[in-house]
Amino acid sequence: MQEPISFFTGFNPNDLWFLGEAALKTLWISILSITVGSVMGCVFGWILHESRFAGGIILAPILDVFRSVPLIIQLVLFYNFAPMVGLDLNPFLSGVVILTFYTASLVSNVARGGIESVEMSMRRASRSLGLTYWQDLFHVVLPIGGRTVFPAWIGVVLGVMKDSALVSVLGYVELLKASQILITRTQEPLLILSIAGVFYFALSYPISLYASRFEKRWAK
Repeated sequence: MQEPISFFTGFNPNDLWFLGEAALKTLWISILSITVGSVMGCVFGWILHESRFAGGIILAPILDVFRSVPLIIQLVLFYNFAPMVGLDLNPFLSGVVILTFYTASLVSNVARGGIESVEMSMRRASRSLGLTYWQDLFHVVLPIGGRTVFPAWIGVVLGVMKDSALVSVLGYVELLKASQILITRTQEPLLILSIAGVFYFALSYPISLYASRFEKRWAK
């Protein structure tokens, strides 16, 4: 008698553990890239706002390149050209470098928008009260501007986390690459991609939920 075909043929609990480990790698590369990239982006955004020469003429075109060129092309080019200048970087480090600058290019516009959202009359009032430039920046501009652009920054965070899947083209075994490996072995793309989608949702949804609650609490 012919044995019934199981929907889970070829897939076992070890494969689920493999996907879980890959999800943690996705989370790790995203945390590093988003954290460093956000700090750099805030600095770049401040330069874009304050300096017409350094910001508008020198920095802006460079950031436009990172925003305009498809991320997958940036990853492949950097990974292949880095050894030519003496940089021996593995797929993980190459991915972190490009994702960091990509994040910084996106956050720079968010940060500049936050600074420009604070009315000059308010900034002049703070200076007239005796605040220094840096005190005005950290105690007036940062709280007001940060509240304005916080949702946009969360959008960047979620976008970069999903874009981290492109690092798989370098051979880094994150969630998408792990899914491709299992699909090749088990020939069950629907099942494995569904599980991968659940993992991506599990990584992204808590960020959206916390951001929504934090924004509501910040508005009080």
